[in-house]
Amino acid sequence: MANAPTKPTTPVKKESSSASGMFASLTIPICLIVTTCIFIFILGDPSHFKGGDVEHGYPSDIFGTVHSGGVIVPVIMGFLLMVIVFSIERFIVINKASGTGSVDGFVRKIQALLNAGNIAGASAECDKQKGSVANVIKSALKKYGEMEAEPNLDVDQKTLAIQKDIEEATALEMPMLEQNLTIIATLVSIGTLTGLLGTVVGMIKAFSSLATAGVPNQVELSSHISEALINTAFGISTSAISIVMYNVFTSKIDKLTYAIDETGFSIVQTFASSHKNK
Repeated sequence: MANAPTKPTTPVKKESSSASGMFASLTIPICLIVTTCIFIFILGDPSHFKGGDVEHGYPSDIFGTVHSGGVIVPVIMGFLLMVIVFSIERFIVINKASGTGSVDGFVRKIQALLNAGNIAGASAECDKQKGSVANVIKSALKKYGEMEAEPNLDVDQKTLAIQKDIEEATALEMPMLEQNLTIIATLVSIGTLTGLLGTVVGMIKAFSSLATAGVPNQVELSSHISEALINTAFGISTSAISIVMYNVFTSKIDKLTYAIDETGFSIVQTFASSHKNK
């Protein structure tokens, strides 16, 4: 007895994967360079300090206050900028993967066309919708047509072939959606730890100034405390935004995955019910 073919009808998207990897490789150093320049030339401008003394002067506005956070500030700012850039990139990619219209509406249309036995109409609807969900469903519909013309397999084997094609087509689409999410997830921990490092460094300097001076220097002491708190604020902000964006994107991906599973199940069930007596 012949075995069910397992080759998926959807091509591997190597170009999208390499482009996304290149984007990540360039974005990380560029973000750090940009925030370092902001720290030195904008936040560190003498106009933000009383008397124009960047090294020993007291900050005169919020820019000077942020600059007083020390050398760890541009690093955390770089992490925050990475979260923003990667969030924008993922938002664009996932929205594009959703297609031109509502995913829920698309699924309902496909199910209605399948119930009516209009496979060609369902395939045409995939061409209109585009995106990852439509790509997987169109691949399954193509396999559906191939199995109808396949004379050497029984219904169970044909149904299994369609199911495997859906699974393999989904496996080719999902990595594109999940790329760079690991970076956002990593920034959740790194942002907090780097902010904590800046906090500890600032408090060490604060206690050191208390220990070495007979009379505490109020300006120096407050500067070190500000350094600690500014790093804490940036670290918490970076982690909080990272968590929110990661959860938003994973929720969107889960919705797309559910839509694929739901429609794929309908395709398999339609084929099985319409061919069970053949």
